[in-house]
Amino acid sequence: MTDSMPTEVRRERMLGMLMEQEFARVAELAEAFGVSSVTVRADLDALEEQGRIRRVRGGAVAAGPPRRTEPSFELSLGTAAVEKALIAKAAARLVGSGESVMMGAGTTTAYVARELVARADLTEVTVFTNGLRTALELEPALPRFAVVVTGGSLRRQQHSLVDPLGGKAIEGIRVDTVFIGCGGVHPDVGITNVNLPDAEMKQRMLRAAGRRIVVADSSKLGAIGMAPICPLSEIDLLITGESADPATVAVLRDRGLKVEIAA
Repeated sequence: MTDSMPTEVRRERMLGMLMEQEFARVAELAEAFGVSSVTVRADLDALEEQGRIRRVRGGAVAAGPPRRTEPSFELSLGTAAVEKALIAKAAARLVGSGESVMMGAGTTTAYVARELVARADLTEVTVFTNGLRTALELEPALPRFAVVVTGGSLRRQQHSLVDPLGGKAIEGIRVDTVFIGCGGVHPDVGITNVNLPDAEMKQRMLRAAGRRIVVADSSKLGAIGMAPICPLSEIDLLITGESADPATVAVLRDRGLKVEIAA
């Protein structure tokens, strides 16, 4: 992260970091965002004036509830379910027999897994995933599919496998297509995630794929998550729902991102 990041974006991410960690020191924030301590103090002053944080000696804490709760997989699974199912159908149509696929953890990719299984014409597909629920969705396709679950440390909220050791199974692998979900798709900020460990795994997955596809319901468009995944330029296709804001879709397309509306 650098000084080139828009001020409001930096402050939102700073707030997200404070809510995630409960407390952060000025020096820690300066290092994390690549700015000076003077800039951090100005950002914290502005956030405090908005009533969103509280300054304490050496740093700051988030105001209100001490910690932002990441939605559980089970809770997110039922959110925008119809839209996610349509997105998943569109995504599954892009996979052919004999191809290799990598899938990040998350509810929308779990829907994609379900739709891949439903395609009886698909055979000899190899799928790598760090999502335990995604792997279970793929299990009925055995032995038509080969399913490889990455190793790593288990995150409770998303049932995902992350570092330490999470990236070992991905190193050196090259797949045809990767499908990842995300927490936000923003024209200026790019693709972001709610938490850092899963974002880092998705970054590795993108580097391992020839074709990189983001599957995100319409609520994610224009949103900014705490953890950056990649700029728009590193994505080949975004598949989203028909409730997506037309103005945001138009801006994303102007920035060079190919967007498919699943309906």
